[in-house]
Amino acid sequence: MRIFYREEAVRDLEESDREFRLYFKQHIEKLAKMPPRRHMKFGVPYHVEDVTRQARLVYEIDGNTLYVIRCFARHKDYERWYGSFK
Repeated sequence: MRIFYREEAVRDLEESDREFRLYFKQHIEKLAKMPPRRHMKFGVPYHVEDVTRQARLVYEIDGNTLYVIRCFARHKDYERWYGSFK
């Protein structure tokens, strides 16, 4: 499976510390092999994966391609972004 990062995801990863980048990378590789399908609510066309208790990874799968949409190190930032769809 191919992996592409949206511009926002790259920026999120650059702003997070080294430890979180490693967590996100491991989860992205795991998703590319066996993607779980926990879909977001409110008609948001993405899937979400818990990386840690606080961190969230938002992604989309289209055919044989995994698109990383956003990487949130803090749950509060994820809630703020997710709330914009309600």
